[in-house]
Amino acid sequence: MFRCSAVVRRLLPLQDPGVSPNANGLPGLPEARHLAGATVTFALVTCVVALIISAAAWALGNINGNPGYASKGRIGVLASLGAAILIGSANSLVRFFSGIIIG
Repeated sequence: MFRCSAVVRRLLPLQDPGVSPNANGLPGLPEARHLAGATVTFALVTCVVALIISAAAWALGNINGNPGYASKGRIGVLASLGAAILIGSANSLVRFFSGIIIG
């Protein structure tokens, strides 16, 4: 066990190639950022529409005494809320996980 950890400690410095992100090295990068922002906006609007439709299905299912529609509406509400949370926090999640240093 001790030998394995000593080998791993020797190999850890070798995994960093010394490459860092370059914000100016790729032509069209501002347009790609603009496109990504527009995609996030479109996805969030889609989540809001899905939330409204699912909430309506949930309410109508409860009013009409149809547990199948109510259940599917409830699942749709939870799925659209979860998707909106993940989409809204995608930038922060990528920034957090790209800053993790192994070793």
